[in-house]
Amino acid sequence: MRTLFTLPLLLATGLSAQVPINGPMPGHADLLEATIWMQCKAPCSARLEYWVPDRPDSVLRTPVQDSEASRAHAMDFVMDQVVPGTTYSYRPVVNGRIVDVGQPLTFSTQPLWKFRADPPRFTVALGSCAYINEPAYDRPGTPYGSDYGIFNSIAAQKPDLMLWLGDNIYLREPDWGSRTGFRHRYTHLRSTPELQALLRSTRHYAIWDDHDFGPNDADASFVNGALAREMFDLFWPNPGCGVPGAEESVATSFSHADVDFFLMDDRSYRVPPDVATSETAMLGAAQIEWLIQALKYSDASFKLIAVGSQVLSQSSTHENYATFTRERSELLRRIDAEGIANVVFLTGDRHFTELSALPLADGRRMLDLTCSSLTSGTYKATADNPLRVEGTVVEEKHNFALLTFDGKKNQRAMTIRVLDAEGKLLWERVIAQEQRK
Repeated sequence: MRTLFTLPLLLATGLSAQVPINGPMPGHADLLEATIWMQCKAPCSARLEYWVPDRPDSVLRTPVQDSEASRAHAMDFVMDQVVPGTTYSYRPVVNGRIVDVGQPLTFSTQPLWKFRADPPRFTVALGSCAYINEPAYDRPGTPYGSDYGIFNSIAAQKPDLMLWLGDNIYLREPDWGSRTGFRHRYTHLRSTPELQALLRSTRHYAIWDDHDFGPNDADASFVNGALAREMFDLFWPNPGCGVPGAEESVATSFSHADVDFFLMDDRSYRVPPDVATSETAMLGAAQIEWLIQALKYSDASFKLIAVGSQVLSQSSTHENYATFTRERSELLRRIDAEGIANVVFLTGDRHFTELSALPLADGRRMLDLTCSSLTSGTYKATADNPLRVEGTVVEEKHNFALLTFDGKKNQRAMTIRVLDAEGKLLWERVIAQEQRK
């Protein structure tokens, strides 16, 4: 199977040398607006042109933007002349010339389905820990990154959106001390030839973890935290950056069809357990207060909470939430006490994959799907997690996950599939929507 990637990768590598941009990469799309990120490889003036496929004579255009070196020549283009439930073709125009990226480019707005039909079927791809080697700045020895063909395997599944679960760029020592360093690391990842097809083929969302924020295990004391947030916002066109009460964070939320996504920030307010004279925290009181209220308000069939560190695992090791005993207990207690159903944590960090399940007294349960790693080094799973669902461990193997939501309103199901770097199915579970009591 590995040889199947040879020709596409050769073509992608040759084409990338000619294409003057990285991406384009669709970001958040709502019903009446969509955002697409793009990065020029040199100073440029650029716009996007878009149209309904069967009406190429009705081309719409974004305003022209002049790239800025201080922003790594990265730009967000807002498509605001769109209607719900429609797929549009589009093309970049750079310095007055149409850019051919070697594949069709499309984006879609979300459908207006409420009060009209059952929610649509859709699929989300997940992954964390993406390390792209750069010998000049990597540690000596065996390269830490490999299996870049996994990005083509994800693109081949044609997910409706991709959620990056942290450790997406792996800042190195030369990177986290300056704006130039952050720009370099993000640009190095976005320039990866094997990544281009995935960037262009679906919508992308992201959270961060320590290797996107600063040094290994970085916490709220990191002096360049504000710079890290600025760079994260520049390269990820999430629907927002910050939530009520936790404005200085990268937390945000969005909905797709009947599923709500809550993207959490596990770094900006982090006080590690070894600080004896402060109250430890991973998310912080303000962010948790927002999350509980937002979960309670949500009427979604599933409520997906993306967090960089494992939440439900009871293994008190590394940076798992289990090492933050008080805050973890309070968060889970409040979700239980509020009667919030269909809660699924989506986590990364650990360089292995597993599904954890926490049963509650009234028959509900919380789930935690840990999915790691995409291309960085892989590890064996820890043994001491009694909440682990049997048969769901993937260790010492690069992998990604797909979540497919299907079924009639109030009778939805979430199918979890975990696949290896070549797209081979490793395990599958179907999770039925819990019914309100």
